Amino acid sequence: MSRDTSGKPRRSKLASLARLVRAPAALTVPGDILAGAAATGRASGPALLGRMVSSICLYWAGMALNDYADRELDAKERPNRPIPSGDISPGEALGVAVGLTTAGVALALAADGKRGLATVLPLAGAVWAYDLTLKSSPISPISMAATRFLNVLAGASPGRMRQAVPAALLTGLHTATVSLLSKYEVEGAPMAVPGVALTATGLVAAGAVLNGATARPADQASALVLAGSYAANGIRSQLMAVADPSPRNMQGAVASGIHGLTLLQAALTARAGSPGTALGIATAFPVTRQLGKRTSPT
Repeated sequence: MSRDTSGKPRRSKLASLARLVRAPAALTVPGDILAGAAATGRASGPALLGRMVSSICLYWAGMALNDYADRELDAKERPNRPIPSGDISPGEALGVAVGLTTAGVALALAADGKRGLATVLPLAGAVWAYDLTLKSSPISPISMAATRFLNVLAGASPGRMRQAVPAALLTGLHTATVSLLSKYEVEGAPMAVPGVALTATGLVAAGAVLNGATARPADQASALVLAGSYAANGIRSQLMAVADPSPRNMQGAVASGIHGLTLLQAALTARAGSPGTALGIATAFPVTRQLGKRTSPT
């Protein structure tokens, strides 16, 4: 690692871009697509791969745009982030966001033709609206939840999105909960905030077990185990935040929520009748948690 004129270590451009887009956190994205696809009974095929890569591009675009929009605030609260540290310029971050958004839309179009635009355009719009306008508004948790809701629907086969709505709603509720907690990462929170998160996590876990029409005992058992793992992961950190809603514990609860999303996606996929795919999604949980220790997911 080289050093700049002030003597501080200089990160490579690739490493800085990975930090900008929170690259490891993108491992939580394919699970949305797979859960949506499983809900329609079609969790495979080249079109599905195209939807996953498109979704990852939009996720990374949102992360880059987030840092572009927050560059002045980060200069005060998180000076180590890529833009305030000087590793990435504001123009570069905006260019990355535009480029990745364009790639995401193009990939969706290639995967599903014009029908793919029915979900990818609203999803891209929701990402940009959140980062540039809605993030600082009272409805920011709902706005963030809308992006994950639409992402699950993006995994469904065109014309069959209605079947994926229950899974999308549960994913959205989880996301709204994590987004609410994230608003208190810097200054800490009132005790009621992690208390609300505890309740929401329990509801989401229960919904994941009850969601879906499959009657196969093996699928139900897999969903129960995965939903229980999801609940245990979230509740553990949220209980710590209830006892002491300090910035450190709130950050821990947010990180657990981000990583634990893969367990929820796996539970939803198993309950929809795709336990093999669900197992694959669940393997992302320990990987994202480990990688998150090196690159912040928030």
